[in-house]
Amino acid sequence: MGQMISIDPVTRIEGHLRIDVEIEGGKVKDAWSSGTMFRGFEMLLKGKHPFDAQQVTERICGVCPLAHGTASSYNLDDALGVELPDNARLIRNLCLGANFIQSHILHFYHLAALDYVDVTAVLNYSGSDQALLLLKGKISKLAQANDLYPFMPRYDSGDYVSDPGLATTLVGHYVQAFEMRKKAHEMLSIFYGRVPSFVGTVPGGVTQPPTIGNVLAFRSRLSELRRWINEVYVEDIKTIAGVSAYKPFLTAGDSGGNYLAYGGFDEDSRGDKKFLPRGVIFGNDIMNVMPMDEKKLTESVAHSWYKEECEGLHPSEGKTEPDLEKKEGYSFIKSPRYNEKPMEVGPLARLLVKKPEMFVKLASDLGLLTMKPLQFGILPRHAARAIECKIIADEMDNWLNQLKPGDPIWDKKGIPSEARGRGLVEAARGALGHWIEISGKKIKNYQCIVPTTWNASPRDKNGNRGPIENSLVGVPVPDPDNPINVVRCVRSFDPCLACAIHIIHPDHNGVKAFRVV
Repeated sequence: MGQMISIDPVTRIEGHLRIDVEIEGGKVKDAWSSGTMFRGFEMLLKGKHPFDAQQVTERICGVCPLAHGTASSYNLDDALGVELPDNARLIRNLCLGANFIQSHILHFYHLAALDYVDVTAVLNYSGSDQALLLLKGKISKLAQANDLYPFMPRYDSGDYVSDPGLATTLVGHYVQAFEMRKKAHEMLSIFYGRVPSFVGTVPGGVTQPPTIGNVLAFRSRLSELRRWINEVYVEDIKTIAGVSAYKPFLTAGDSGGNYLAYGGFDEDSRGDKKFLPRGVIFGNDIMNVMPMDEKKLTESVAHSWYKEECEGLHPSEGKTEPDLEKKEGYSFIKSPRYNEKPMEVGPLARLLVKKPEMFVKLASDLGLLTMKPLQFGILPRHAARAIECKIIADEMDNWLNQLKPGDPIWDKKGIPSEARGRGLVEAARGALGHWIEISGKKIKNYQCIVPTTWNASPRDKNGNRGPIENSLVGVPVPDPDNPINVVRCVRSFDPCLACAIHIIHPDHNGVKAFRVV
C-alpha cells in the first residue's frame, strides 16, 4: 500500500471537488475523484411549466449559465417541434461563442496559469505599465504582511517559469485577461441583455433582433479579442508548452484515449451540420472518428450516492434519487458512459474530432503525433483550449456577416400535452445534454449531464475509473508534500462542480454534513 494524499477541496476550480491519490514510487498509483455537493435541480423541476426549465437551469451554475440556458432552449425546441430561424441560430452561436472566449481566457490565466507562473515575479518589475505597477504595489503589500493567500495554495514546486522577464510578461497578460473577459461578457450582453442570468434566448428563438448598431458593437469587441487571442493567448500557450521542465506534461495526464463530442454551433436550421463536429474516438485512435449513437449513452451509479434503480439508465429515462447511506458510494457525481466506456469531453476531445490545421501542426511540432502509443496529456488540453478559442472567434466574424436584420428571430409554438425533447450542445468545458419529458403540459422528468459529470465521474459498475481519475495514474509526484502535479492535471480539465446544491434539512435549513472516507 502506497502513501495516501487527499486534496480537499481542489482550489481554483468551480465547486467542491476532493481528490484522493495513492502515491508509490514517486508516481500516482491510483486515484479517486469525489464530488462533495449534491445538485438536485432535476428534482426541483418536476411539475413545473416547461418554459421554466430554461430560466431554472441557468441557475445551475453562475459560471456557465449561458451553456445551460442554450442547452435547455434546444431541448424545448426539440420537444415543441420548433423550426429555428437562421437569425436565432446565428445569435445563439455568437453568444455561446462569446461565452467560450471568456471561459477559456478565465481558465488559463486566472485558474491554471498560477501553476506555472509565480506572480511574485512582478516584484522585480521596473517598467512603466500602470497596471503592472498597481499589481506590484498590491503584491508587495501582501508579501510584506505575509498574506499572499489570494494566490494560494502555492506549492514549492521548483519548476515555475524561471526567466524573470518572461514571468513578468506572463503576469502582465494575467492582468490584461481581465479586460478581455469583460469585452467577451459585453458581447454576450449586446444580444442577451445581461450576464450571468440572461434573458436573450427562449424556446423557439431569441428575444433581440440583429440591427446595424448591435452588429457593429459586437464586431468591434470581437476584433480586439481576436487580435489578443492570436498575439497573446495562443503565443503564451506555445511558450509554456516549450518550457523544458514541462515536457513530461505533454503526455502525463492522458485520460485513456476515449473522447466524445456532441458537436456544437449549428450551421443549418436542422442542426445536421456543425462547426465543431460530432464524433467519438476510442483508444487514442485519432484517425478513426466514429459517429456518435445517442442510444449508447447511459449513467452508472455503482459508486455514486444514488439508489440502485438509477443504475444504467439512458438520460432520457434518468432518475435523481439520492442514497446517502450507500457504502460503495464516494461521490455525488454519476458516471456517464458511452457504450459502457468512460469518455473525456472538452476542447481536446473536440479538436481531436475536428482536427483543425493549427492544432495538428502544433501537436506535430511538439512530437505528439510520432509517439507510440499516442498520448495527450496536461499541456495538450491547454493548447486545445487556446486554439479552439481562436478558431471560434474567427468563425464568429462569419456568423455576424450572415445575420439579416428584419428576418424572423422566433418560431412561436405552444406546449404539447405529451412530448419528449433533448438538447445536446458543446459547452466551454465539454459535451452538455439536457433531456425533458412533458406530461399534462408539465415537466414530468428533466435530466442533465454536464461536462464535469463525464470528466470527474467516479468508477462505474465495471470498475472503470472516470477520465480525471484515470489521467492521474502515472502522474509524477516526487514529493508527497508537494502534489502540484496532481492539481495541474485536475485543473487541465477545467472542472466545474457548481451545478450542485447542498442538501437542506426541511425543518431547520441546516446543511447536512458528509464525510468522505
